[in-house]
Amino acid sequence: MTGKSRTHFRAWPEKELSAAQEAAFHALLEHRLAGHPIAHLIGSREFWSREFIVTPDVLIPRPETELLVERALERLPTGQAARIADLGTGSGAIAITLALERPCAEITALDSSPAALDIARQNALRLGAKNIRFIHSDWFSALGLGERFDLLVSNPPYIAEDDPHLKQGDLRFEPFAALASGPDGLGAIRHLIEEAPAHLHPGGGLWFEHGYDQAEAVRELLKTGGFIAIESYTDLQGHGRVSGGRWGGELS
Repeated sequence: MTGKSRTHFRAWPEKELSAAQEAAFHALLEHRLAGHPIAHLIGSREFWSREFIVTPDVLIPRPETELLVERALERLPTGQAARIADLGTGSGAIAITLALERPCAEITALDSSPAALDIARQNALRLGAKNIRFIHSDWFSALGLGERFDLLVSNPPYIAEDDPHLKQGDLRFEPFAALASGPDGLGAIRHLIEEAPAHLHPGGGLWFEHGYDQAEAVRELLKTGGFIAIESYTDLQGHGRVSGGRWGGELS
């Protein structure tokens, strides 16, 4: 709003806001009192120590998703070439972080929302991620039949469509399609598990975020889907939030 730091205002406390700046401040205050997320009001959110542009067209990056990035990086040795796809990239936080942390990798970021892809492209440009391409796609639909990856990652929608939390807090102002998926919240995850083998090299991995109470269910889905070495990882509250495994079947 002013472009000045807190230090500036402490150093010159006698400085007053202009009429326009004061009006802008009160407008922001009214939006916050109405419940609008701070990330939307300031237009950004920190993720993996980087600032990402955020609008109501994308999910607000959250600390839990950094767990998915950590587990992905563990499976991507530094300096080694790899092909990675981020399904439902949103702001691009996952894909861009992987691209910057593993510059030898080729990253593909897909999303069904043109508006979200525009935000992700802006973030990639601002943060200098060059080893990444963006594709408008409903999950895997825009990929060629023979296009395969070493690692697939995703923060898919995983909330049940009638969950009352969708009408509370920040969730009210985020895209519904990026939050909810089916009556049990597992619709998108089922689709990912079913379609992933057609786009994975043998031994390739699928890793994704899910709800705090879904770990057991998604491990069973992965097992049924032909994945092996299945694991779940817990967040700081001790809840299973990230699961995945290696594709152990034949090429689909």
